[in-house]
Amino acid sequence: MRHTSRETSTQTLTRLIKALDAKHPVTITYTKADDTQTIRTIELYDITISAAGDILLKAMDRETGESRTFRLDRLVAYTIHRTAYTVPRPAADESVTPSYELAETIAPHATHLSTTARRNNLAAVFAA
Repeated sequence: MRHTSRETSTQTLTRLIKALDAKHPVTITYTKADDTQTIRTIELYDITISAAGDILLKAMDRETGESRTFRLDRLVAYTIHRTAYTVPRPAADESVTPSYELAETIAPHATHLSTTARRNNLAAVFAA
């Protein structure tokens, strides 16, 4: 288990992006808005930035099978598993285009970035 207080946001985000790319589930300890903590196993499907500048992790919750959004700054600890995703995704709405907000924020011309490119671009953002 990795504790986010013992690593930089860039390190945490890099590891989570790798888990997303490899489709490995992640067990997280998360602090909710009301300061209670919860432990969930999630399957990441997107990472975006909110209008307020928060990094958001969008994932399927393995226990409920529902889509959830988590703020990176509220993550307390996490463990990346080596197993595969098991939760079915909802059917994509053809009228909605896929979200690449993080890529567009960092590199507007890129619609899909490799793990290395994402890590390098995020490092540049956090260094600024």
